[in-house]
Amino acid sequence: MVDRKDISSWLAGPDTSNISKFPGARLGLPESGRGSMARAGRRILALCIDWGLSYLIAIAFFDSNPNAILAIFAAEQMLLVGTLGFSVGHRIMGIQVTRLDGGPAGLLAGVVRALLVCLVIPAIIIDADHRGLHDKAMKTILVRR
Repeated sequence: MVDRKDISSWLAGPDTSNISKFPGARLGLPESGRGSMARAGRRILALCIDWGLSYLIAIAFFDSNPNAILAIFAAEQMLLVGTLGFSVGHRIMGIQVTRLDGGPAGLLAGVVRALLVCLVIPAIIIDADHRGLHDKAMKTILVRR
């Protein structure tokens, strides 16, 4: 015979005890302030700034060629994120790319991340910690400065 406790076990929903309270909690990051995960708003604005700058450069030198815009954007991401840890948009929005252990991202991470961001899909598939596939592939995180 079916007992009420058998029915209520699935009606109660999934076990949520393992879900972190805020993005970055599973990675040991603070909830807010310096060193916390960069939220979507800052990331999107940084992307818009970088894309806008790439667009302006393409207007000035390449007659608004769409391929030039993408190439300029990719080059900016590769060089600046790979060497400094942030692009122009990241810097303006106060965020930075670092490795999970806190070290600098590095040139290889800058190149791979830029290529995956240009493909778009890896950047929009995110996990509970707001890390896209491009960040997971290179073991990097985007944190507030």
